[in-house]
Amino acid sequence: MKQAANLERAGYGPPTYFHLLWEYELDRLAPVLDAVIRRRAEVLDHWHQLYVLHFGDRRSLSEREFMEIFSADLGATIGDLRAKDIDKFTVDVRRIGETLAERRVPFSEIIVSMHLFEESATSVFPALPPATGQTYLAFDKLSHCRMILLADAYFRSTQAIANARIRDLEQEAARLPGSERTRFHGLVGANAAMRALYERIEAAAATRGTILIVGESGTGKELVARAIHECSAASHAPFVALNCAAIPRDLIESELFGYKRGAFSGAIAEHLGLFRSAEGGTIFLDEITEMSPLTQTKLLRALQERSVRPVGSSVEVPVDVKLIASTNREPEEAVRSGQLRQDLYYRLQANIIHLPPLRERRDDIPLLVEHFINLFNEQLKRPKPISGIADDALAAMRRYDWPGNVRELSNAIEGAFTFSRNSIIRLTDLPPAISGEAAAATITPPAAGLGAEAAKAPIPTFADVERDLVARALASAEGNKVKAAKLLRISRKKLYATIDKYGLG
Repeated sequence: MKQAANLERAGYGPPTYFHLLWEYELDRLAPVLDAVIRRRAEVLDHWHQLYVLHFGDRRSLSEREFMEIFSADLGATIGDLRAKDIDKFTVDVRRIGETLAERRVPFSEIIVSMHLFEESATSVFPALPPATGQTYLAFDKLSHCRMILLADAYFRSTQAIANARIRDLEQEAARLPGSERTRFHGLVGANAAMRALYERIEAAAATRGTILIVGESGTGKELVARAIHECSAASHAPFVALNCAAIPRDLIESELFGYKRGAFSGAIAEHLGLFRSAEGGTIFLDEITEMSPLTQTKLLRALQERSVRPVGSSVEVPVDVKLIASTNREPEEAVRSGQLRQDLYYRLQANIIHLPPLRERRDDIPLLVEHFINLFNEQLKRPKPISGIADDALAAMRRYDWPGNVRELSNAIEGAFTFSRNSIIRLTDLPPAISGEAAAATITPPAAGLGAEAAKAPIPTFADVERDLVARALASAEGNKVKAAKLLRISRKKLYATIDKYGLG
């Protein structure tokens, strides 16, 4: 705090680059940046050699493309930094992220390439002043700022490219009367319950009030939250999602509200937190009942006061964020069991959206199958595309109860894409539980002594037994994943992986 006050008295503004870099650190980096731009050809050549050495034939960019993209990048961005023009620096780095996304460069390749650039750049650093460590730290901060901008632009562009076709369909669907909609912002269904859901989404998007989405696992709660955001006037602002069950309870508070530098061991820089990252937009908290009661209390205060207090700070920071929460439990039961604070529930219950499970809208299964066939044809690029599904396979899917809902159906179609060698999905391409093979496999075998027929009785596969065991543990624990993991004597991480593998809720 004293250092910050002294710097501001000396005429330096606050750290403007994502709360990481001070202006004085840019001044300290000036000789380094000048050296890089002066020896740009040498840096680029060394950088490209490392890139080729690391990725070999798997690299996405030719030498000409590499030099063309990154030579222009260095010239523009270093010039922006020397002029201390953060707005232009942001625009120029974002443009590089968009270019790399358009060229379908994997993001993991981009991250590694940026580290290779750091290695190449530091090789031409001039003789540094005594505060060498601080200069390297400032350069590291600058690299973090650059990666934040690249990631944001890359994923926005990637999503835009992947969803271009879907967006066209959505615009066409938006012009249809509500009674004729079969698709809506990524949701698929023509069932009356789904069309009523589309109307509730539009109504919820018209206000900045909090929303609670209630539905079984796999029904598409995050899709509904995104649809609400996309239909709102703040659709251009950030949408930030957090699965409360996927993060240890003692870390959720710092993830939500952020923390100050030095707030705890390892807090070497200020962290904004998800609320401030979603400023002006929407924050979606999935499985809110997995959040500790203490954090729920702080969340309620943040909603009431429209401000957050970062961990380690004594000052509250105003935020303008729309909160959407979700749960796969009945809220009243969660309140009675102590998993959802009553006062927070009162805040959320004014706007509740219930999602129908797939077994209650079986007439939508053909639409969903068609949707996922089109989606995986586009994503997986099979040599022989899937053109449809056999009648008996579709009939089996319509008979099945879908405990994992739409997510389980998606997994079933993706599995058929992986293992089928045909142009249509056949009954044998579906998981045994859906095709009926699992039921046949679990029929009680004949009593001992009935001869060779007993030895021929089908035996359930390991996958069938594993899926059934996990489903029974979840049912016994009433959906509580912590209790289910203890019953099975496995880690929560292993349980979550198994739930996703079989599309269980």
